[in-house]
Amino acid sequence: MVVEPIAQVHSCFGEKFGVPRQPLLADASRASITLLPPLDTPDAVAGLEQNSHIWVVFQFHQAAGQWSAKVRPPRLGGNKKLGVLATRSPFRPNNIGLSVIRLLEVRTSPKVELIVAGADLVDGTPVLDIKPYVPYADALTHAQSEFADAAPVQIPVTIPEPVLNKAKAYRDDWGTDLPRLIEQVLSQDPRPAYQKTDPQRIYGMQLCEFNLRWRYTDAGIEVVALE
Repeated sequence: MVVEPIAQVHSCFGEKFGVPRQPLLADASRASITLLPPLDTPDAVAGLEQNSHIWVVFQFHQAAGQWSAKVRPPRLGGNKKLGVLATRSPFRPNNIGLSVIRLLEVRTSPKVELIVAGADLVDGTPVLDIKPYVPYADALTHAQSEFADAAPVQIPVTIPEPVLNKAKAYRDDWGTDLPRLIEQVLSQDPRPAYQKTDPQRIYGMQLCEFNLRWRYTDAGIEVVALE
């Protein structure tokens, strides 16, 4: 079986650390899914704009070949193991991911690309397929997941005024609201679940064109710099 990418993601997330663990948790995130030959034609996306959301099938390209039968889900604090097929771990036998994200715009010139919101996709992710999200079939309101039955609890985030002003001045081709994105990403606590709070430690991640740095305090998360 041979599977070739049909598109590539260009996103605000420059590295896998800090990427939201599920789609739509950071709806302020913006990304472009650029179609590759031979699907880089308007014919391939004709009618897709009639959908508010899409399924994106992709490859965890930074996790290829790294998997085990049991993993430690962050939702369980990194202390309990579950079977890999019972989780959404990126470290999978075929390292394939599936995300439902919001479709903002279909562009066909100068290139064929989809502008999307809420993507949990690192920059450069290969896309294997794109399908419309169909609410009557895909929205199963009575479905259950015992260990992930609700969205994670959010942590308060403080952004100092100089950093906030710098973030507000940021502009890109996708309309990213950087201050809102910073708050959404950090409020979900990107650090590994097993790490304890150390107020002296400074964390960092690549976000948009910046190195975002923050630390943990008793009151939550405090942004230190946007470089």
